[in-house]
Amino acid sequence: MSKVPSVPYDTVVRALRRDGWVVVRQKGSHIRLHKTTREESLKLTIPAHRPIKRSTLLHILKQARLSVDAFIELL
Repeated sequence: MSKVPSVPYDTVVRALRRDGWVVVRQKGSHIRLHKTTREESLKLTIPAHRPIKRSTLLHILKQARLSVDAFIELL
């Protein structure tokens, strides 16, 4: 397993969009994304920070059900 990278929010959003996530709205400094699968509808909130803390990004990736390596491939 690779180390969680330190990247800005726009890079994270761009990578998640490549994985099928859709930006639904932005309120203040938080961006809301949705992804619908056969089993469920997933929702994420991304803070608009430069860079996003590694621990926060790790939690986002767990909610998105992505491994760190899969996320790095999307970058």
